[in-house]
Amino acid sequence: MSHENQTMDRLVYMANQIGAFFTSQKHGKAVPGIAKHIKDFWDPRMRSRMEDYIAANGGEGLQPLVLDALKSLPPVDRANIPAARPSAHH
Repeated sequence: MSHENQTMDRLVYMANQIGAFFTSQKHGKAVPGIAKHIKDFWDPRMRSRMEDYIAANGGEGLQPLVLDALKSLPPVDRANIPAARPSAHH
């Protein structure tokens, strides 16, 4: 499995974990709650990857509430995404 696939699997997992926290709430409250959490706590690189993932395959693997929440967010301003820092693997 490629690093990119592992990253997307992790992002889908994380998004669904956020969604799981909100599942006891009704759609009208859960979707904005999930969206706010992702907007407030996810790095723009994470959000832009998720936008690309949804555009490429419709968000396969995402819970319906999570997909609705992600689609409700404004697109990430990709011109202002900071470059990823190289990781130091030893």
